[in-house]
Formats: sequence, C-alpha cells, structure tokens
Amino acid sequence: MNITRRQFVPLAAGAAAAMFGLAGCGNESATTGSAPAGSAGSASDEPASDGELTLLTAGTLTFATSPDYPPFENLVDGEYVGLDMDLGRAIADYLGLECEYTNIDFDGIVPAIVAGGQADAGLSGISITPEREDQVDFSEPYYIDNQAVAVMSDNTAITEDNATEALNSENVTIAVQSGSTGADHAAEFFPNAEQLPFPNFTDAFAAVQAGQADAVCGNSAVVEQMLAGAYSDEHVVYSSATGEEYAIAVSKDNPDLLAAINEAIAALQEDGTIDELIAANMG
Repeated sequence: MNITRRQFVPLAAGAAAAMFGLAGCGNESATTGSAPAGSAGSASDEPASDGELTLLTAGTLTFATSPDYPPFENLVDGEYVGLDMDLGRAIADYLGLECEYTNIDFDGIVPAIVAGGQADAGLSGISITPEREDQVDFSEPYYIDNQAVAVMSDNTAITEDNATEALNSENVTIAVQSGSTGADHAAEFFPNAEQLPFPNFTDAFAAVQAGQADAVCGNSAVVEQMLAGAYSDEHVVYSSATGEEYAIAVSKDNPDLLAAINEAIAALQEDGTIDELIAANMG
C-alpha cells in the first residue's frame, strides 16, 4: 500500500491522454430532475427505442445519481452541478439526446441499473470494482481518485503521524457512505474500528462534527472539497493512493448504449472537453 498525504490524480492533460489511448449520497430516492437544458419528462415504465439505442424515454438519456458528492454531483438551488453532471450533459449532447437525472441513494444505483425501469445508466462518482463489474458493465474511465480520512482539527489522538495505527482501534468510529469504496477501504485497513454508515456522504462529515464518529473515510477529491467548504474545521490525516477509476454504469443487457457512451467519452477526451470540465469543477 502506498500511503501519502492529500494525494489525488485527475485524468487531466497527459494523464488523461495516457489512459484513453482515455461514493456518495442523496435521500430523495427515485425522484427525477431535469438538466437545465430541458428534458422529455419522467421516464416511462417501458423502454423506448431511440434509433439503435434502447432508452427509458425516447430522445432522453436518464442517469441515476446521488447528488451530495461534490465536486462530482450536487444539488444547488435545484440545479444539478459538478463534474459528473456536466459530463452527463456533454455525453447526451454528443449523442443528440436530452439529459435527465434521477435521484437514488448511492448504494441503490447499481441495483437500480440491474433491475431497470429507473435510469439508463449510473453516473455518480462510481468506482470500478470487481463486485460491481459482476452486476453491470462500465464505460471507459474518466477520472482517477484515491482514499482519504479526515478528523476534527483539534483531535490530538489521531494525527498524520499515527493515523494508520490509531484508526485501527476498537475505540474509534469511522463514518462512511453506505456501499462506497470508502466503506470498503475502512473495513479492509481499519478492521478493528467500528463503522458508522450513512446513505448521504455529507451526513458522515456531520457525524464527525457532532461527535458521533471520530473520523470520516471517502474518496480524496470529495473529502478535500468538503473540507474546503462547510467542514473546514476537519483535516486530512491519512491518504492512500488507491487509483480508483470512476466510470459510468450500464446494464449488461444494453451493450449498444455502453458503446455509444464510450464513443462519446473518447470524442470528448480527444477534443479537450473532459479536461475542461475537470479544470472547471476541481478548482
């Protein structure tokens, strides 16, 4: 394991070009929201054929997301904002489709894509893992992230110098997002600690503030974003270069949609759009 401090690697510029040759979340389960550019309305129960693509609603690409994971997805004054939200719109635009988002708790997104009927694809800071690959297909990755743990800044028991050992204690409670790779990472590397899961990642940070948990574990880019905003009295004490690849989840029964999304990602990478979106959202 390679452990460093405050380390995350966006797929920008050279890193993105090299990979391309190119966790989470809200409680408003299964409600729909339109992209600012407009939408065709709520998805119907029966898939609609859109040319060669099978979509829930003809002319609309519907993504399941859990919008409490800035800088990737968030709801601000009713508008979906963040890297993933902008990427989803760009992909839909490339494919000549409208873009719509439906809110699902993070740990319910992959099961929803498997079951069908709620969204065409999942776009919500979803890392590719073997367990998820057993259930859904993934697009080409568009971002690489790592793991980080934050504690209250006045916590003298858990510091950067002793974090690896101090966090792995039966007296420590680590807040995580349910079903996330942060939860997996905490379980693997701090098995003696108690885990406190939340469907909404912001609640995990709030739990540390309230003294319900000693630490919060999640993807580095999101942890850093949270600390730069409402949770500035917390700080990172541990980072691990896990190199997680974010990608879009698509039903194994919809290979044509997967191919179309991959074509769009490749084109958006080649013309510099993805780099621009990363720069605009990760500042």
